[in-house]
Amino acid sequence: MQVQDDSKPYDSINITPMLDLAYVLLVIFILMTTASVQGLTMNLPKPSNKPSTEQHEVKIVQVQEGGTMLMNGMGISLAELESQLNAAKARDPKFSVMIKGDARAPYAGIIAVVDLVTRLEIENVGLVTSRIGT
Repeated sequence: MQVQDDSKPYDSINITPMLDLAYVLLVIFILMTTASVQGLTMNLPKPSNKPSTEQHEVKIVQVQEGGTMLMNGMGISLAELESQLNAAKARDPKFSVMIKGDARAPYAGIIAVVDLVTRLEIENVGLVTSRIGT
């Protein structure tokens, strides 16, 4: 008959409780990170099945790499853009604004244009995109 010696040290540590705690902390971190994401509220146009025969004015606002803005190819400041969009809205309430941002343009410039269009309550707004590599 063999007697076991209880004074012998353990040769392994049970890490299961530590892993459980790590997984719980990871889940909490993921939930808290995704819960704080905020965005812009935009009313996107809905497609219709019939083509429109109405012709409305279109303004293309482009934000360039240095933060400068162009409207239909002409340089413009944010204050001038506001006055011209107000004048265009007075002429044709259903005119369209297309916002085009250069790939290296500061995002704050694009957001400033979106905020201006929202403040002026212009309904027909589009974001111009291009294919990758063009």
